[in-house]
Amino acid sequence: MTDHATADSPRLARPRRPDEHPAGGGADGRPLHAAALRFYWGPMDCGKSTMALQMNHNHARQGRRGLVTTRIDRSLGPQVTTRIGLAHEAIEVIDELDLRVLVTSRRAEGVRIDYLICDEASFYQIAHVEQMAELVDSYDVDVYAFGLATDFRSRLFPAARRLFELADTVARIQVEVLCWCGREGLLNARVVNGQVVREGAQVVVGDTAYTAQVRYQVLCRRHYRAGDLGPGSG
Repeated sequence: MTDHATADSPRLARPRRPDEHPAGGGADGRPLHAAALRFYWGPMDCGKSTMALQMNHNHARQGRRGLVTTRIDRSLGPQVTTRIGLAHEAIEVIDELDLRVLVTSRRAEGVRIDYLICDEASFYQIAHVEQMAELVDSYDVDVYAFGLATDFRSRLFPAARRLFELADTVARIQVEVLCWCGREGLLNARVVNGQVVREGAQVVVGDTAYTAQVRYQVLCRRHYRAGDLGPGSG
């Protein structure tokens, strides 16, 4: 097992869960040590947040208990929202939040935690991804992370890169997003005052509405490289 402890992030002793059964499985009926870290990724508009909420719904229906987390949701609130109108309250992942402490503190209160749903995971810190891996390996917590792979410069987000490196499974979400030309949309372009920009802070909250001063648009590689936003974009 990899030890991710640092001077700033001390390793936490793992107490036995009150619902844990040494001779069998966990209280949710699954075998112990069967948890996994899974990363689901795709460009904007492919349904990542929708899938995250559906995943949470499916697990809860089977009696499993989990937490939903997010960071910089489009609503700018402590919730997961989708472009088709779904929403769910969530815990905002700030830099100082330790996901291991989040889980162990809930368990100390007698609350069973079987899984985490981590939406907008590309915006998390690398330390959060390390904590996800430790929750899986040392605490038997399933972690389902959802997020973008690349930023507006077509470069991997640091947290996404670490998820690609550590996750047990990585899957691209299959809902196809199209560029304005009809080709498959691959890249998220940042548009400022009607022009594709290539420089700036990695994370800037924007919109998808054409009237927004700062917005994002999914493009195919050809039109991303050309900075071509399509007819009538000017």
